[in-house]
Order: sequence, then structure tokens, then C-alpha cells
Amino acid sequence: MREVAPYKKYGNGMVSCAVCPHRCRISEGRRGRCFLRENQGGRLLALNYGYTVASAVDPIEKKPLYHFLPGSLVYSFAAAGCNMHCPWCQNWQVSQIPRIGGDSFGSPASPAEHVRLARAAQAPSIAYTYGEPTMFIEYALDTMKLAHEAGLKNIWVSNGYITMEALELILPYLDAANIDLKGPDDAVYARYCGAQAEPVLAALRRLCQTDVHLELTTLIVPGVNDAPQALTAMAEIIAGDLGPDIPWHISRFFPAWRMSDEKPTSVSTLELARNLGHAAGLHNIYLGNV
Repeated sequence: MREVAPYKKYGNGMVSCAVCPHRCRISEGRRGRCFLRENQGGRLLALNYGYTVASAVDPIEKKPLYHFLPGSLVYSFAAAGCNMHCPWCQNWQVSQIPRIGGDSFGSPASPAEHVRLARAAQAPSIAYTYGEPTMFIEYALDTMKLAHEAGLKNIWVSNGYITMEALELILPYLDAANIDLKGPDDAVYARYCGAQAEPVLAALRRLCQTDVHLELTTLIVPGVNDAPQALTAMAEIIAGDLGPDIPWHISRFFPAWRMSDEKPTSVSTLELARNLGHAAGLHNIYLGNV
């Protein structure tokens, strides 16, 4: 376990987590909404620190990143957890473990071990991915610092639901990010994900003020965010607020987790999204899972 960064202590033993916008207030012996941060004696501890639930060496295009170190390999790993609970989650076995599987958080692996494995694979970068890296920010940050010392790049594959305080902690060590934009507003985030849209949009705007390479992904889910109005609104947010050259990966949904009875997204819907994106002024749009 590792003390959470950042959080706030109160005089009555209560603490409030400042890692994600839920900003959970947690009393002694209790955990936050992520089930990963526990108040022990007035100290907020990250229970998943140092435990890896998945790791692999991937093509960087799988993240997906098409305009950062193209053609290279990336060493990827995750600790358990997510601060959303999207019913269509494609990696629910990793992201939802604390919610559905108790305290089994994977196998021990130190930050130095991840850097060693990345170098052994001759991968020039490390991706914090599969689950939600904001939920293992302490573990990721220690690894990111060592990775930079070793000359490796750091990549964040995230839902973007992070506080400004936490984002500022990782920015000095972050080289690239792919952020999952699920919808243009709370119609998707509040109803399906247990979150809000504005903190994600704020994080995207902040990233665009830095030298971090940014690409976006949207999983198009039938009946959730596939209406032309929603697709147009997302494209206009990207083009207008972030910039027309931001790559947008439009991915096809396949049945998963709590939406296992749904049909896959039609290719024609992805093509419509691409056309609407071009009409909004976006230059780099890619269809995924096809």
C-alpha cells in the first residue's frame, strides 16, 4: 500500500480523496467509490499499489496512437480499478475487479521491474492502460519517473476523469495520451458511467496547453452515443475546443460485460461519424475494431 496522492486530511479523522472528480469523503475504515482507497487511521492508502493485473507488449497503434512513435512497440501494464462503471466496458475483467471481485489485485511488481521489462522488450515507451491509470496514479507516477530516467516515454490511456491536482502531478513525466471521450455531455456520462462530462473536457483542454501528444477515442455504442446529434457535438468539441488536427479514433462496439446481448455497431454508423467529423473540420479520423 502507498499513501494516496493527492488527498486532504480533516481533524476528525475524515479524509477526502483528490485523485478523481468524485472527491470521495472517506471516514475511518471505509473506502471510496473506487473500492481502492481506504482510510486507515486518518491516512488514505492506495490498496492496489505495486500490484499488476495485466501486462503485455503491444504495437503502439493498439493504444490507439497513430501519430506518436508509429511502428514501435509499447510495454503496457495495469493495476486494477476504474472510477467509472460503463456497462459496455471492453476490459471489465481488469477495470471492475475491485467492484466485483473483492481484494484480489493481481501480482506484485515494482516500478523498477516494469522499466526493466520495457527495456528488455526493446520498447521505447510504457503505457499505463487496460484499466484506468488514474486509479493507480501512485504506482504509475513512480514508474513514470524511473521510465524518464531510463530514456523511455510515458503514455496514459485513460477516460480522462482526473482532477487538475492529480493531472499536474503526472504532466512533467507524460509524453502522450489517448483519452476516451464517451459523449459530449452528461447524457452519457451521468446516465451510464457514474461520472460527469465537464472534468473530462477540462482535462482535455489542459492537455492541449502542454506539449503532451494527444489523441482521442470514442467507442460508438448503439443507443448510447450513436445519434447524429451526439456525434456532431463530439466532433465540434474536438475541432473547436481542442483543435482540428487532434486524431479521433472512432471504434466499433462489440457485446461485452453488461451489454453482452446488444448488437455490434454497424460500420455504416462509424462511416456516418467519420463524415460528420470531417464536416466539423477534423482532419485525422480513424475507424477502429473493423
